[in-house]
Amino acid sequence: MIPVTSFAGKTVAVFGLGGSGLASCQALKAGGAEVVAGDDSADNLARAAAEGFVTADLRSVSWTNFAALVLTPGAPLTHPAPHWSVLLAREAGIEVIGDIELFCRERRRHAPDAPFVAITGTNGKSTTTALIAHLMRFAGYDTQMGGNIGTAILSLTPPGMGRVHVIEMSSYQIDLAPSLDPSVGILINISEDHIDRHGTLDRYAAVKERLVAGVKPEGTAIVGVDDIWCRNIADRLDRAGKNVVRVSVRNPLADGIYVEHEAILRASGGARSEIARIGGIGSLRGLHNAQNAACAAACAQALGVSLGVLQDGLRSFPGLAHRMEQVGRLGHVLFVNDSKGTNADAAAHALSSFADIFWIAGGRAKAGGINGLTEFFPRIRKAYLIGEAAKEFAETLSTRVPHEVSQTLDVAVASAARDAQASGLPDPVVLLSPACASFDQYRNFEIRGAKFRDLVNALPGIAPVV
Repeated sequence: MIPVTSFAGKTVAVFGLGGSGLASCQALKAGGAEVVAGDDSADNLARAAAEGFVTADLRSVSWTNFAALVLTPGAPLTHPAPHWSVLLAREAGIEVIGDIELFCRERRRHAPDAPFVAITGTNGKSTTTALIAHLMRFAGYDTQMGGNIGTAILSLTPPGMGRVHVIEMSSYQIDLAPSLDPSVGILINISEDHIDRHGTLDRYAAVKERLVAGVKPEGTAIVGVDDIWCRNIADRLDRAGKNVVRVSVRNPLADGIYVEHEAILRASGGARSEIARIGGIGSLRGLHNAQNAACAAACAQALGVSLGVLQDGLRSFPGLAHRMEQVGRLGHVLFVNDSKGTNADAAAHALSSFADIFWIAGGRAKAGGINGLTEFFPRIRKAYLIGEAAKEFAETLSTRVPHEVSQTLDVAVASAARDAQASGLPDPVVLLSPACASFDQYRNFEIRGAKFRDLVNALPGIAPVV
């Protein structure tokens, strides 16, 4: 835990008592603050009360003595309308912040030079965060990973020299961290997302920009420049005097890091040199993972990791569960769990990464279904359709892709394994990338992915991927 001493002797309101909210309560109390905790969930209130915190309906208490409101990222700060607790805080003239801001203040107080890596982007945040944490551990650092990727930031070990914090951040979390100041800030990409929470794409991009704009003068801002939003942000940072490292997987750069022929290259002053190679690394297949790997390599270099350690660290990265996760092999057949592919855009990344695919898809369909995936249909040898979307997807595939309606995952895995083995293809892949939410048959994509993993591991003759 990271005790929050910046509010010692003061009273702080905390709204939202999920994982990060309860961790904030614990950290504030450990640092000497009084906490009044609120939530719309009776279960969350009961859990906080059981841990000894004062709980209340924050709509019915005086805000006169509160020094701040620590708000859950799940509650809107601005759009479509500020949460009622935000309005009460503003009326009382107190600041509204989140747990990331509490971390930043403690780091500045106690270990301002401790390495702090912050990662954001519309896509690829979690893989890039996990890859950087893996590289830093591989290089011998005491590495703390958390934030949006799972562990609440205040539940981690406090900042200190020789210890690096690698923190994934959503736009919601950045919005609640006005003094965010990482030593390395990474903005991978920007595309339209969360407009319901930010109002416009311009506002969404402006929030993302704050993460890299806050990098300390001696730090490094790493920006993927394969979209117009990030290119403009990199240019603004340059003009502001920041140390900017541009990253591209689509075009060579005169100054920056780019990917060409499965090699990560650095260009500077008319010269270029190879940093690492990603060809043959199964956990980093696809253009999207090349971007993640290039950003992670840029970060590792900024923190002084040697090229030899970087290459070995990339090779040993196991990947994230449910994101292009290599589950096993049955002869030449590779089984890949991409249960996190819950919409067509996400499934496109997986489909673009293989040539001969036996595709398991379906669940609760998102708007547009799989109509946007037609360019990948030639890669699909056969599709196995499950869940509510099976009929709709069958109509879309029609005569263009052989398919069967399997309905359930167990039937789909058995059929796909049989057909892939019998195909005679040199490198067939059974790919679960559903392009759908899981809620018709599973509580979440993790449970769906775990079921796929169990079914694959139960196949006679299955072997681990080495």
